[in-house]
Amino acid sequence: DAFFCIQEINIGMTADVGTLQRMPKLVPEGVVRELAYTGRNMSASEAKERGFVNDIYEDQDAMDDAVLEIAQEIASKSPMAIWGTKQTLNYGRDHSVADGLEYIATWNAAMFDPDDMAEAFMAQTENRDAQFPDHRPTTRGI
Repeated sequence: DAFFCIQEINIGMTADVGTLQRMPKLVPEGVVRELAYTGRNMSASEAKERGFVNDIYEDQDAMDDAVLEIAQEIASKSPMAIWGTKQTLNYGRDHSVADGLEYIATWNAAMFDPDDMAEAFMAQTENRDAQFPDHRPTTRGI
């Protein structure tokens, strides 16, 4: 039942919350232009076909189960590695490849956790789940 729409054009304004800046990095520019100029609804199946969403589900329960499975997989990884990956992906989205490479080099120099890496290797060797220390949540990157 889900759909996606750049609604602003339908109410006589230009989209102004980052939609026009971010969507061309996610789906082909022609699709973004069509959606932005027409305000039409893009169905969930079209959104999946265009790479805008990862998957569609039969119902809410199926979606909840799948999302929880993904969340559990993510939670099993090093918190610092997940945080660094998130920060680097977000930075890279808005900067050049060269800037992104400089950013990750700085990130790894400052935040790389050899204990997490050692635990990940040891867990793989011992065929067990890795156990990483909890970290306090933060809302800021480096």
